Amino acid sequence: MARLFIVRHGNTFDKGDTVTRVGARTDLPLSVSGREQAQKLAAHFAGTRFSAARCSPLSRTRQTARAILRERSDNPALLIAPFLTEIDYGPDENQPEEAVAARLGPALEAWDRDAVPPPGWLVDPAALRAGWRALLARAAELPETATALIVTSNGIARFLPDVVEEVPANLDRKLKTGAWGELIVTPARSQLLTWNQRP
Repeated sequence: MARLFIVRHGNTFDKGDTVTRVGARTDLPLSVSGREQAQKLAAHFAGTRFSAARCSPLSRTRQTARAILRERSDNPALLIAPFLTEIDYGPDENQPEEAVAARLGPALEAWDRDAVPPPGWLVDPAALRAGWRALLARAAELPETATALIVTSNGIARFLPDVVEEVPANLDRKLKTGAWGELIVTPARSQLLTWNQRP
């Protein structure tokens, strides 16, 4: 039984900043509060021995993953998995959230609730689900004591529950910044134990 922790990177905006829709084309680093979230994650996972670690190429995921891994000298090398890169928000990329909500209306609700991409966004749900399936298949081949760290963005993480056999009831698929979900994987099944946990 392999154990996976799916972690969303920390904040890229602080209180008082204009919050924009940050996707694959906007490579922002962690903000001050985001770095604090990363340190809290690092403290929480300090006792966890990871067998594998993956993140997207984006700075915010790399910074978060490195903060977590830095707490132990015996942690594995951090590898980049391109499929974990955030989606491209098309015309809404790096636009203020208020403007995005005004443009999309109910389509934004469908995205939050059901992961249905709004018009103009460049996202392939089938490919993202296939990426998660492939990752889970590899995890199922890991030794029983293996624990993996996966750091990604909300637009990618929200497709994971679609390919897991057992998920908590009434799951809010949005993964909050600085939060994680815990998943166990065996050759026979996968189960999402928790979601949206924070230190």
